[in-house]
Amino acid sequence: MKRSPLTLIIGALLLLIFALLLFTFQVRQSEVVVVTTFGQPTGKPITQPGLYLRLPWGIQMLHRFDQRVQNFEDKFTESLTQNGYNLLTAVYVGWKITDPMAFFPKFAGTPEPIGEAEKVLQGLLSNAKSAVVGKHPLSDFVSANPDDNKFVGIESEMLGALQSQVSANNYGLKIEFLGIKKLGLPESVTQSVLEQMTSERKVLADKLQSEGETEAQNIRSDAERRAQELLADADGEATRIRGKAEAEAATSLTVFKQNPELANFISGLNALESSLKERSTLIFDQRTQPFGILGGVSSNLFKMTK
Repeated sequence: MKRSPLTLIIGALLLLIFALLLFTFQVRQSEVVVVTTFGQPTGKPITQPGLYLRLPWGIQMLHRFDQRVQNFEDKFTESLTQNGYNLLTAVYVGWKITDPMAFFPKFAGTPEPIGEAEKVLQGLLSNAKSAVVGKHPLSDFVSANPDDNKFVGIESEMLGALQSQVSANNYGLKIEFLGIKKLGLPESVTQSVLEQMTSERKVLADKLQSEGETEAQNIRSDAERRAQELLADADGEATRIRGKAEAEAATSLTVFKQNPELANFISGLNALESSLKERSTLIFDQRTQPFGILGGVSSNLFKMTK
């Protein structure tokens, strides 16, 4: 029975596809593949994306692992602080596979290697979290003064402790980041914590008030000192002006002693000048000084210059 060319072509294509599926495999950009031959790793893990050759299933097996950063959040659990308070904390963690050959023998035999690895990390994280929380008083986490909170330092301590445990067990993992997501207090200690925060706030307020009073006193003292300096400078300037005026007066007095009528005439002119600074109309008696000088200006000048 003859077969048509189309049937042969389709059969050949199906055979080719079956061969490709049986003897090749593809690696994606986001994964790393460990190839095992009869259960033992063969060569290095494959991290570059592309198409690779393999032996049939049963002889060689493929173990694919996601090499992107994974993250999880642990449970909201209690830990005891340094000063004996129960503190509820929840921490988030980011991690990734860095050594597939170390990761493979520990987790590849489980149905979900990534999930199993996270369970192990949660246990290590619980130990690290309890140890770090136990080193710090409650005020490092919850305080009326924001400057007393030490979240960044505490997160760094937890990260270092977790990284040390992961490295010591050679899990083939790297902890990329860690942070405190939630904090809480059990109802039994909430009231005592509120009282402690109120006390801390009062201490802070008293401190600020004391600093304000000290600063105000310094300002007052500085103002008084500057006022005294200005008064001293003003007194010195007044003394200098009085001395100069007295010297000028002494010179004028000598002249006036020689001619008293001239002194009286100049004094009268100064008085008239002061009364006539603005436009005005005067009604006066010539017998009243200093207006009497207006009655005989020429004769007075003649007498003074005689």
